Amino acid sequence: MLIENNLTGGIILSKDYGFDTLSIHGSRKHKNPMGALNPPIFMTSTFEFDDVKDAEAIMNFEKQGFIYTRGNNPTLKLFEQRMSELEEGEDAVAFASGMGAISSVLLSLLSPGNNVVVHKTLYGSSFTVTHKLLPKYHITCKNADFTKPETVEKAIDHNTKVLYFETPSNPNLEIIDIEQIVKLAKSKGIKVVVDNTFATPYFQRPLTFDVDVVVHSATKYICGHGDALGGVAVSKDTDFIQKLKFDYMCELGAVMSPFNAWLMLRGLKTLGVRMRQHEANAIQVAEFLEKHPKVKSVIYPGLKTFKGHELAKKQMDGFGAIISFEVEGGLDKAKKVVNSMRLAKLAVSLGDCETLIELPAAMTHAGYPKEKLKDFGLSESMIRISVGIENVSDIIEDLDYALNV
Repeated sequence: MLIENNLTGGIILSKDYGFDTLSIHGSRKHKNPMGALNPPIFMTSTFEFDDVKDAEAIMNFEKQGFIYTRGNNPTLKLFEQRMSELEEGEDAVAFASGMGAISSVLLSLLSPGNNVVVHKTLYGSSFTVTHKLLPKYHITCKNADFTKPETVEKAIDHNTKVLYFETPSNPNLEIIDIEQIVKLAKSKGIKVVVDNTFATPYFQRPLTFDVDVVVHSATKYICGHGDALGGVAVSKDTDFIQKLKFDYMCELGAVMSPFNAWLMLRGLKTLGVRMRQHEANAIQVAEFLEKHPKVKSVIYPGLKTFKGHELAKKQMDGFGAIISFEVEGGLDKAKKVVNSMRLAKLAVSLGDCETLIELPAAMTHAGYPKEKLKDFGLSESMIRISVGIENVSDIIEDLDYALNV
């Protein structure tokens, strides 16, 4: 049965659609202008009002409408709505980048004198924001091993307002028990923010564990093609999303381009298909690496030997496609391996159709102090590979060649 929905201008089709169907159609039926199959790109900076009364009503949120793309835009709104549905939230805010989303969310939840407790291993730019930028505004950051909730509890004090972590973590893929961390946070009135970039909503939906806010670098798997920057924050708290959008995203200016929002919508259509292929390839690559005589250790949640394997099975619907590993011979050999790849690209980022390989300590996580890498769960010689969707035999052949050079 079709139900009229005046707030969105569409009609609710079904909230019980499967993931792939939702990622293509969403739960609401909208008729695009001129009968276009795909939504148009509203490449406009500003929007025209009927009259002053109309402008005042929209400006005061008394009427649905658009004012200025820095605050809202139909293409962005459609992407936000789609991400909210896939993450099982109520609303979302699109940002110009993942770091735009992360920084804005943290700033919106923290004030001078507060502190945020973070997992000891974070993406390099997230580390910089929490450890170097926030302290400039008298917001302190504490590290804890979130795989051990008791260490998180010890780090919490009366000024702690946010717990922030990635799961799986970047790049050592530690799996954090979302349910346990949320239970601890709720008992103390603390907000929980989870970066779900590695898993995507296809494999994991933290809001279903009562997390307060989920953030993504949409540049990665959401886009999936390495051709657009973007970020997004999703929550079940619509009042928070309203505040995040108009007090932070809009005023700080980290707005996503309508063209990039359109590219994200295009990417979402194949997210499920891509994630299945990414994972299928990653499992075979991880098993190959685990058996290779020149590989010292392999970190991948899908391996039974992985420390957090059972927890990953419990809270995720799959294991993703990021693998980290160490080779015999240390840093010099690791550099030789990444330099010798012929198919895989030596590049930062992840989640593209192409296989990407890097040395995190020298690239994405270069901001970490080298003398303390071990404290943060890292090493100079760790290699991270984002397994693409090429023929897996070609990926394995490429790795085998590089390992044996």
